[in-house]
Amino acid sequence: MATRDIYETGFDEDVQTNSSTNPCPECDGRVTTNAIETICEDCGLVIDEQRIDHGPEWRTHDQDQRKRTGAPLTAARHDRGLSTEIGRGKDANGNNLSGQKHQRLSRMRREQSRGRFQSKAERNLAHGLGEVRRISGALELSNSVRDQACQLFRSAQNENLLRGRSIEAIAAASVYGACRCNGLSRLVGEVSEMARVVESRVTNAYKTLNEELGLPAKPVSPGKFVPRLALDLECPDAIRQRARTLTEQAEESGRTAGAHPAGFAAACLYKAGEELGYWVTQSDVAETGNVTPTTVRTHHETLEERVA
Repeated sequence: MATRDIYETGFDEDVQTNSSTNPCPECDGRVTTNAIETICEDCGLVIDEQRIDHGPEWRTHDQDQRKRTGAPLTAARHDRGLSTEIGRGKDANGNNLSGQKHQRLSRMRREQSRGRFQSKAERNLAHGLGEVRRISGALELSNSVRDQACQLFRSAQNENLLRGRSIEAIAAASVYGACRCNGLSRLVGEVSEMARVVESRVTNAYKTLNEELGLPAKPVSPGKFVPRLALDLECPDAIRQRARTLTEQAEESGRTAGAHPAGFAAACLYKAGEELGYWVTQSDVAETGNVTPTTVRTHHETLEERVA
């Protein structure tokens, strides 16, 4: 029966075949190497396999994403992470540098740091993003929240919101805004404590960002503050579970609308302690929740009237 060539190309085993001068270690036969493995044509012994594929790793539908080199872009750097960093003290092999090379690298590092910023705006952006990274690291936030805060700081600079305001305050407000947009239980006092500005300036900066940029900030539930406050007060698990139940009942009845979430959570912990005999003072829970004892007392009266 006659045969004909149906396929224009064969399988990978049939292409890029090269003969080797080294004989087969088993039968001294002829050894050939293709794109995948090295085999003996006489006995069929596979001498080597899984060679490095030097072809492209993308597929047909990945034409818009054909990238092979460079680190991924990040919003946490003013240049998206594309600049070069010159090391200190050692070369690529880990060997110590000589004094002459060390001085040369120091001069190169100085000139490279000067050339990284093309304008005053880029220098301010680098300083602000550095503050955002520092505050996010101190608060142990995830990389996604950190990148959102960095992008928020970029938007604030593009809208000229930094004029007349502190860069540190806008950076701290960006971190707090990213936490609010993701529904994280972070207080302004916690963020300002890690920043280099007072709480009032962070609050004013956040109000400016919220008004000018229209942040999709989510209301934080008081129940999210209960675990952190209970941990700081070293309350037993029974107190924490009872406080969570009180917050859930108050939310279902609509009594948490307009209330300070951390203050309401502190009041629930105080009431749960009263019910279960764990005596904690109002001043202690107020200090942990960064509110006044009057706020705790007011929410405690609401719990006494509506929840209990």
